[in-house]
Amino acid sequence: MATWLGKTAALAATAGLTGLAAPVWADTLPAFNLYGLPGLIDMPTAEPAPDGTLALTYGYVGGANRGSLSFQLAPRLSGTFRYTGIQDFDHPASVDGVYYDRSFDIRFQIFTETDWRPSVVIGLQDFIGTGIYSGEYLVATKTLAPGLAVTAGLGWGRLGSYGAMTSVGTRSDTILGTGGQPTADRWFRGDVAPFGGISWSPDKRLTVKLEYSSDDYEEERRSSDFDHGMPVNLGLDYRFDNGTQLSLYYAYGSTVGAQLTLPINPKTLGVPGGTESAGLPVKPRAPGSAADLGWTSDLPGTSDSVEAQLARALERENLELQGFRLEPTRATLRVRNDTYGAPAQAIGRTARVMTRLLPASVEEFVIIPSDRGMALSAVTMRRSDLERLEQDAAVDMLARTSFSDAQRIAPPVDLQSHPRFTWSLGPSLSYSTFDPDDPLRVDIGASLRGKLEITPNIVLRGALTKRVFGNLDEIDRESESALPRVRTDYGVFAREGDPSLRTLTLSFYGRPAPQVYSRLTLGYLESMYAGASAEVLWKPVSSRLALGAELNYVERRDFDQQFGLQGNETTDPVSGITRSFPKVNGHVSAYYDFGGGYNGQLDVGRYLAGDTGATLTFSREFVNGWKIGAFATLTDVSADDFGEGSFDKGIMLTIPLAIGTGTPSREGTDVTIRSVQRDGGARLSVPDRLYELVREGHEPDVAASWGRFWR
Repeated sequence: MATWLGKTAALAATAGLTGLAAPVWADTLPAFNLYGLPGLIDMPTAEPAPDGTLALTYGYVGGANRGSLSFQLAPRLSGTFRYTGIQDFDHPASVDGVYYDRSFDIRFQIFTETDWRPSVVIGLQDFIGTGIYSGEYLVATKTLAPGLAVTAGLGWGRLGSYGAMTSVGTRSDTILGTGGQPTADRWFRGDVAPFGGISWSPDKRLTVKLEYSSDDYEEERRSSDFDHGMPVNLGLDYRFDNGTQLSLYYAYGSTVGAQLTLPINPKTLGVPGGTESAGLPVKPRAPGSAADLGWTSDLPGTSDSVEAQLARALERENLELQGFRLEPTRATLRVRNDTYGAPAQAIGRTARVMTRLLPASVEEFVIIPSDRGMALSAVTMRRSDLERLEQDAAVDMLARTSFSDAQRIAPPVDLQSHPRFTWSLGPSLSYSTFDPDDPLRVDIGASLRGKLEITPNIVLRGALTKRVFGNLDEIDRESESALPRVRTDYGVFAREGDPSLRTLTLSFYGRPAPQVYSRLTLGYLESMYAGASAEVLWKPVSSRLALGAELNYVERRDFDQQFGLQGNETTDPVSGITRSFPKVNGHVSAYYDFGGGYNGQLDVGRYLAGDTGATLTFSREFVNGWKIGAFATLTDVSADDFGEGSFDKGIMLTIPLAIGTGTPSREGTDVTIRSVQRDGGARLSVPDRLYELVREGHEPDVAASWGRFWR
């Protein structure tokens, strides 16, 4: 688990945790217990974390290392993913005497605290795991005085195993070997035991906690040499200015423990910036000049001159003019934004440049964000509104701005700067999580990337990767699979693919009809598969709903990740069975923006191994580029055939690059944490799927970032 701690610390550092000044939200942070939940020591409390809080914890107590990731998804709803290594645990899946266990929790605040009423939370612990940590609880917490809070609750399962006072039905205590299945038949069943405790904070840094635990640690006592002497635990928390918590414990009358908690709240970080150049101010027109149309006598010449000036001015704003049309009272600009993570910031800077360079009679501005040569929307505003509202709130300008489909009105793309070639040499990171032999494996190396834009919508790109150091190539466990090995051979690809041609693709993007977008990608699509991927997306500019379809034709690449293909047959190294998988797979998809940064996605179709089913993804995105989500895939593959984990699921995290640099950027680091990588529910990994490209230029996303319009 040392590597798990190292990854946790590295991720926290990437997020800038240690460099944060004392944030206001840190003063309202609850303490986190050894399960990664707001709590005392073992037991939960009813204190929610501030909305949007992301907390990484790593603790050690009683021969168990516990790492967790908790997220306050909404003001009353939170979830936790936990990974535990139990030493000297007698279990068939133990590796070198350590049993690794994954578990998920969810909790909901029923009542908020008032002057007379405590906060009340109901929670499910390890509700979709092996059941080792399975338990449910109903808990109340009340602040009695500043810094003094008392907690009392009832627990079931593990939280009802010591000092039970009654029982509700019967509850199985069988450990589920593969885990991953909801254990609804156990919820709030079996023995019920009380727990409680008190916490006292003499100042904002120090907290003393005393609890009575209802966890008997039956599994640990039965399968290891764990000593549970008494149910009373004592804890001491120290909180640093940035919210980081260091906790020390004396637990069960027999052991000591410690925990580090690294919290961050993307909701409060704001949009990175401040080091970029200031945007140009609006240049008001002279009184009466708007009626002067004398310049239209040489409209083509004026248009060419103004277009050249606009291109230079936008370049200074780190924007690219891709098309221009000038009319006596209207100007239409097609603009590419490769810089600003907030799309409204790019639109605002473009509009202010237009006030300075366009003839005074031009009253209507039409700005068309463009990506991959696709005109995404037509953002229309009045010049007089810009002049009048520059010093007012951004929302006032938004109320006077309209959005429409741009396909029929977008000026053609100027191809004078194409073909265009760019390249970069930078670090590469590949990783696998929760390999049974090692919770975390990482390869760090160098990646040479090149991109040739033949036209803005026809792009050739590739990436070469060379490992410098790491241990992905050490994956040698030959786990049996009941399915074609479409993903579980990733260790062989890592071992033999060095150096590797990670990708080499030719992509075509288009607008075949109003409200419709298309993509065709050919070549070496990802590290394991080559072929063709075609996608179409229906997405009205102002709609929160989008519908899409993707069809893929693939062959498996050679393990060395060069140019060869090995066909679509795989041989299981344990059973020796050879299985084939179809060359064609694909999905139909529905996307919905719920508002407030919450997004849902449903994909239904055929996966790589030939299994059919659906993937549900739910995420929360913040205007500064942070994104946190979770996904789950269920197919016609049974839990037994899927193997460990029962079905594919995981957590996604996007950290914007700008959070570390302080400068505007559209780049970010994507991290996917799967409970385990198996062959069921496996989907092709294709770069630049349409929805994320298109939505950034549409009204819901632009409006969400409109606070940056005047920046």
